[in-house]
Amino acid sequence: MPHDDATALTHVVYFEPRIPGNTGSAIRLAAVTGARLHLVEPLGFDLSEAKLRRAGLDYHDLAVMDVHPTLDAALDALPDARVFAFTTRATTRFTDVGYRPGDVLLFGPEPTGLPPEALAHPRVTDELRIPMLPGRRSLNLTNAASIAVYEVWRQLGFPEGV
Repeated sequence: MPHDDATALTHVVYFEPRIPGNTGSAIRLAAVTGARLHLVEPLGFDLSEAKLRRAGLDYHDLAVMDVHPTLDAALDALPDARVFAFTTRATTRFTDVGYRPGDVLLFGPEPTGLPPEALAHPRVTDELRIPMLPGRRSLNLTNAASIAVYEVWRQLGFPEGV
Protein backbone atom coordinates (compact mmCIF):
# COMPACT_ATOMS: atom_id res chain seq x y z
CA MET A 1 0.00 0.00 0.00
CA PRO A 2 1.41 3.45 -0.91
CA HIS A 3 2.51 5.75 1.88
CA ASP A 4 1.37 9.34 2.19
CA ASP A 5 3.57 12.25 3.30
CA ALA A 6 2.96 11.51 6.98
CA THR A 7 3.92 7.84 6.72
CA ALA A 8 6.63 7.91 4.04
CA LEU A 9 9.88 6.30 5.11
CA THR A 10 11.77 8.99 3.25
CA HIS A 11 11.20 11.33 0.32
CA VAL A 12 13.36 10.86 -2.76
CA VAL A 13 13.50 14.00 -4.89
CA TYR A 14 14.83 13.79 -8.44
CA PHE A 15 15.74 17.28 -9.61
CA GLU A 16 15.04 17.59 -13.35
CA PRO A 17 15.46 13.88 -14.18
CA ARG A 18 16.33 13.13 -17.80
CA ILE A 19 16.37 9.35 -18.21
CA PRO A 20 12.99 7.60 -18.14
CA GLY A 21 14.42 4.21 -17.17
CA ASN A 22 15.98 5.66 -14.02
CA THR A 23 12.67 7.20 -13.00
CA GLY A 24 10.87 3.94 -13.69
CA SER A 25 13.39 2.16 -11.46
CA ALA A 26 12.84 4.83 -8.79
CA ILE A 27 9.10 4.12 -8.92
CA ARG A 28 9.91 0.49 -8.21
CA LEU A 29 12.28 1.52 -5.38
CA ALA A 30 9.54 3.64 -3.80
CA ALA A 31 7.04 0.80 -4.09
CA VAL A 32 9.23 -1.78 -2.36
CA THR A 33 10.54 0.45 0.45
CA GLY A 34 7.73 2.85 1.32
CA ALA A 35 9.67 5.88 0.11
CA ARG A 36 7.79 8.62 -1.73
CA LEU A 37 9.16 9.83 -5.08
CA HIS A 38 9.08 13.49 -6.09
CA LEU A 39 10.06 14.69 -9.55
CA VAL A 40 11.02 18.33 -10.15
CA GLU A 41 10.30 19.70 -13.62
CA PRO A 42 11.36 20.06 -16.30
CA LEU A 43 11.47 16.33 -16.96
CA GLY A 44 13.63 15.03 -19.77
CA PHE A 45 10.85 12.66 -20.87
CA ASP A 46 7.10 12.22 -20.99
CA LEU A 47 5.64 10.31 -18.05
CA SER A 48 3.81 8.03 -20.47
CA GLU A 49 7.03 6.88 -22.19
CA ALA A 50 7.32 3.14 -22.68
CA LYS A 51 10.80 3.02 -21.08
CA LEU A 52 9.39 4.56 -17.90
CA ARG A 53 6.49 2.12 -17.79
CA ARG A 54 8.72 -0.86 -18.55
CA ALA A 55 11.26 0.01 -15.83
CA GLY A 56 8.49 0.56 -13.27
CA LEU A 57 6.77 -2.65 -14.39
CA ASP A 58 3.59 -3.13 -12.41
CA TYR A 59 4.74 -1.06 -9.43
CA HIS A 60 3.12 2.23 -10.46
CA ASP A 61 -0.01 1.48 -8.43
CA LEU A 62 2.10 0.58 -5.37
CA ALA A 63 4.25 3.73 -5.35
CA VAL A 64 3.42 7.34 -4.57
CA MET A 65 4.89 9.89 -6.94
CA ASP A 66 4.42 13.64 -7.15
CA VAL A 67 5.54 16.03 -9.88
CA HIS A 68 6.45 19.58 -8.86
CA PRO A 69 7.06 22.60 -11.14
CA THR A 70 10.10 23.78 -9.12
CA LEU A 71 12.42 22.68 -6.34
CA ASP A 72 10.82 25.31 -4.08
CA ALA A 73 7.40 23.77 -4.72
CA ALA A 74 8.70 20.29 -3.90
CA LEU A 75 10.29 21.41 -0.66
CA ASP A 76 7.30 23.59 0.27
CA ALA A 77 5.23 20.38 0.15
CA LEU A 78 7.56 18.99 2.85
CA PRO A 79 7.97 22.02 5.14
CA ASP A 80 9.40 20.28 8.21
CA ALA A 81 11.70 17.79 6.48
CA ARG A 82 15.46 17.84 6.58
CA VAL A 83 16.96 17.91 3.07
CA PHE A 84 20.11 15.98 2.21
CA ALA A 85 21.63 16.80 -1.18
CA PHE A 86 23.73 14.05 -2.74
CA THR A 87 26.82 15.16 -4.64
CA THR A 88 30.19 13.66 -5.43
CA ARG A 89 31.77 16.91 -4.15
CA ALA A 90 30.48 16.53 -0.58
CA THR A 91 32.78 15.67 2.32
CA THR A 92 30.15 14.08 4.61
CA ARG A 93 29.45 10.40 3.97
CA PHE A 94 25.82 9.38 3.69
CA THR A 95 26.39 6.82 6.45
CA ASP A 96 27.47 9.55 8.90
CA VAL A 97 23.91 10.89 9.19
CA GLY A 98 21.33 9.73 11.70
CA TYR A 99 18.22 9.66 9.52
CA ARG A 100 14.67 10.33 10.68
CA PRO A 101 11.38 9.32 9.04
CA GLY A 102 10.38 11.85 6.41
CA ASP A 103 13.88 13.09 5.55
CA VAL A 104 14.38 14.24 1.96
CA LEU A 105 17.09 12.69 -0.22
CA LEU A 106 17.78 15.09 -3.11
CA PHE A 107 19.47 13.86 -6.29
CA GLY A 108 20.42 15.69 -9.48
CA PRO A 109 20.15 14.59 -13.09
CA GLU A 110 22.63 12.45 -14.96
CA PRO A 111 25.24 13.30 -16.06
CA THR A 112 25.61 16.68 -14.33
CA GLY A 113 24.33 16.12 -10.80
CA LEU A 114 22.77 18.91 -8.76
CA PRO A 115 23.50 22.42 -10.04
CA PRO A 116 25.07 25.00 -7.69
CA GLU A 117 21.74 26.80 -7.14
CA ALA A 118 20.12 23.58 -5.89
CA LEU A 119 23.06 22.81 -3.61
CA ALA A 120 22.89 26.37 -2.23
CA HIS A 121 19.14 26.15 -1.53
CA PRO A 122 18.49 27.39 2.03
CA ARG A 123 16.53 24.23 2.87
CA VAL A 124 19.53 21.94 2.24
CA THR A 125 20.55 20.55 5.64
CA ASP A 126 23.77 18.94 4.42
CA GLU A 127 25.53 17.69 1.31
CA LEU A 128 26.29 13.97 1.32
CA ARG A 129 28.40 11.63 -0.76
CA ILE A 130 28.45 7.93 -1.38
CA PRO A 131 32.08 6.70 -1.27
CA MET A 132 33.51 5.44 -4.55
CA LEU A 133 36.91 4.50 -5.89
CA PRO A 134 38.94 7.51 -7.04
CA GLY A 135 38.73 8.63 -10.65
CA ARG A 136 35.14 7.51 -11.19
CA ARG A 137 32.45 10.04 -12.10
CA SER A 138 29.39 8.75 -10.27
CA LEU A 139 26.94 5.94 -9.75
CA ASN A 140 23.79 5.50 -11.81
CA LEU A 141 21.11 7.81 -10.39
CA THR A 142 18.73 5.16 -9.12
CA ASN A 143 21.56 2.96 -7.87
CA ALA A 144 22.69 5.90 -5.72
CA ALA A 145 19.14 6.58 -4.54
CA SER A 146 18.70 2.89 -3.68
CA ILE A 147 21.85 2.82 -1.57
CA ALA A 148 20.68 5.90 0.34
CA VAL A 149 17.07 4.76 0.79
CA TYR A 150 18.17 1.40 2.12
CA GLU A 151 20.52 3.09 4.60
CA VAL A 152 17.62 5.20 5.87
CA TRP A 153 15.42 2.11 6.07
CA ARG A 154 18.16 0.11 7.84
CA GLN A 155 18.71 2.85 10.42
CA LEU A 156 14.97 2.99 11.10
CA GLY A 157 14.86 -0.79 11.68
CA PHE A 158 13.21 -1.76 8.38
CA PRO A 159 9.68 -0.84 9.54
CA GLU A 160 7.05 -2.92 7.73
CA GLY A 161 9.84 -4.81 5.92
CA VAL A 162 9.81 -8.57 5.76
